[in-house]
Amino acid sequence: MRIDLNGDVGESFGAYEIGIDKALIPILTSANIACGFHAGDPGVMRATVALAREHGVAIGAHPGFPDLVGFGRREIKATPREVEDFVAYQIGALAAIAAAQGVRLAHVKPHGALYNMAARDAVIADAIARAVASVDASLKLFGLAGSQSLEAARRHGLRAVGEAFADRAYRRDGSLMPRSEPGAVIEDEETVVRQAIAIARDRVVTAADGTPVPADVETICVHGDTPGAALLAARVRAALEEAGLEVKAPA
Repeated sequence: MRIDLNGDVGESFGAYEIGIDKALIPILTSANIACGFHAGDPGVMRATVALAREHGVAIGAHPGFPDLVGFGRREIKATPREVEDFVAYQIGALAAIAAAQGVRLAHVKPHGALYNMAARDAVIADAIARAVASVDASLKLFGLAGSQSLEAARRHGLRAVGEAFADRAYRRDGSLMPRSEPGAVIEDEETVVRQAIAIARDRVVTAADGTPVPADVETICVHGDTPGAALLAARVRAALEEAGLEVKAPA
């Protein structure tokens, strides 16, 4: 069995340092790099691409809403055309920075509120998939397992990659518990490791109310801004490998 371990990185900008990318990226097999709208800037993007390249980590664009103040976690009433345009813009920016270092993007994973909206809203999901396909139809599109995001990816001829989260709590319908609710982010290491193993080996995640939710996934996310993210990711990867899983980026 095979599973990818991805993380959201490159989210520092200007004078503000967010996350510990130098410690986290070597543990990952896929890196979702912020593209300057919700976080990141050209210099951070360049340095993050270089770090991922150095460690043989697959590079992906992590486009979000143009909302530095809210870190892209606030829903914005953008039109489908606006979504398509700013997603294409962000993918193009990172693709250029990657090309300057002799590497290509492997995937796209929307960030924050944009990710959650696309999971439930087919119109937004289609706008994102159109943007990805228009820039590079060979790019994989990461989305919440069982969501509208993956359906849209398939409609637009993209390789859809189902994702689940080791460090987030779920509702019984398979959606993520909003960050505004207590317990939405799981910080207990043992719980995170158990959830990762259940996702990768059994293809199931247990909702906050105890309901088992099927999770057809190829990649597991550990957030770069979760407290102790690097140590947590290292424990998750070690546990996955000890369980007999090959930890590798999606083919």
